[in-house]
Amino acid sequence: MSYAEKGRIDFRLLVEYGTTAGIREAEMDEHGHLDQESPSGKSWVPLESNPELLTELSHALGLSDALGWHDVYSIDDPDLLAFVPRPCHALLLVFPISSAYEQKRQRRDEQLKYNTPPPEGVFWFKQTIGNACGTMGLIHALSNGDVYPFVTPTSPLHKFVESTKNLSIAEKAKALESNTEIEDCHRSTATQGQTAAPDATDDTDLHFVCFAKGTNGSLLELDGRRAGYVDHGKLPEGEDLLGEKALELIKEFVTGEGDNFNFSLTALGPL
Repeated sequence: MSYAEKGRIDFRLLVEYGTTAGIREAEMDEHGHLDQESPSGKSWVPLESNPELLTELSHALGLSDALGWHDVYSIDDPDLLAFVPRPCHALLLVFPISSAYEQKRQRRDEQLKYNTPPPEGVFWFKQTIGNACGTMGLIHALSNGDVYPFVTPTSPLHKFVESTKNLSIAEKAKALESNTEIEDCHRSTATQGQTAAPDATDDTDLHFVCFAKGTNGSLLELDGRRAGYVDHGKLPEGEDLLGEKALELIKEFVTGEGDNFNFSLTALGPL
């Protein structure tokens, strides 16, 4: 697991698996809310938080071999941050779903517009597949900003994005549920972790969330459990996803959980 040491936030060891507790048996109602009475019946094997596996899955989905995922061992130690190849195009944070986080998320989600498609240039969709948050984080990371041009045309991800970008939120979610190409890519990767993979029906308290740079330069929080995407405002000129603004946002997630340091962070950058 990961921990912080003497006020400095270091991610020494990766948490193993990220999933989405409680979402497996849910699907959206007509307002974009999760409807526990109408289960989707779809669940995937949880994806291990492992940069090698994340890179393998990203390439299988269609990302160019020029980019891949790297461990981030600290978010406030310049020497450790210097080991991460730059520029950083996206971040995947694995964090614990606690009661404090859920209460804060629900309050903030009341300010987001349900069932309103994101504007052009932002690709976000709702999660209705249990344990799919790792792959959803990857899809969000690869489909936004300056990363999407690195996705090969005719690849599984490119075909999915192009065929769904004009659909409603509910239609996008249903499209992923029935997309066998992406599901096959996920399955073949999720079973290759360093430890035995949990069952598709297992629940854990860990979750993946993606942070990416939008085409307009905004810092985007892309999480299928939210009521929509979150725009945290423009990144300063010349800053990437490991700049001060993005790292301050990551610190909010970490320090908001008190003594729970079960976090890991990976960055998308040059290989």
